Amino acid sequence: MIEASSEPVATKHRLSEVVLDPASIGRGNANIEHEREVAIYDLLDENSFEVDGRDDGPYKLTIGIVEDRLALSVYQTPGEEADPLVTHYLSMTPFKRIMKDYFLVLDSYYQAIRTAQPSRIQAIDVGRRGLHDEGSRVLVERLEGKIKIDFDTARRLFTLISALHWKG
Repeated sequence: MIEASSEPVATKHRLSEVVLDPASIGRGNANIEHEREVAIYDLLDENSFEVDGRDDGPYKLTIGIVEDRLALSVYQTPGEEADPLVTHYLSMTPFKRIMKDYFLVLDSYYQAIRTAQPSRIQAIDVGRRGLHDEGSRVLVERLEGKIKIDFDTARRLFTLISALHWKG
């Protein structure tokens, strides 16, 4: 007799919900709101998220800033009222230079898409993607031994982390 699992093993190592702590979100504009929405949608659509030492996902992730540190609280879903399984606090110092440069490029990008030639927009976008990739690599490194994520998941999480800081 073959038994079917109600949840395939592959889906355990993923996020099923992502929440940005409302108290951590800086003032936004239409561009940053759009970035947040797209990043969350893409992240939930496809991600790889494994809490070291656990095999009980999928998970809910709350992202916030607590005392100038990145707070990643992981919950077992469902369980809205439950305490987090784990909360990891990461120093923002390794991200500060990358984010500063990233925000400058984003501002240039959003200005350029209004008036610049396509070749100029493309050049700015290449720089934006390079900084985004660098921030994503730093995130993977900082989470090593805590949470295992693939590069695409790291990229989407970096977008959300940046969205908490971007003043627009």
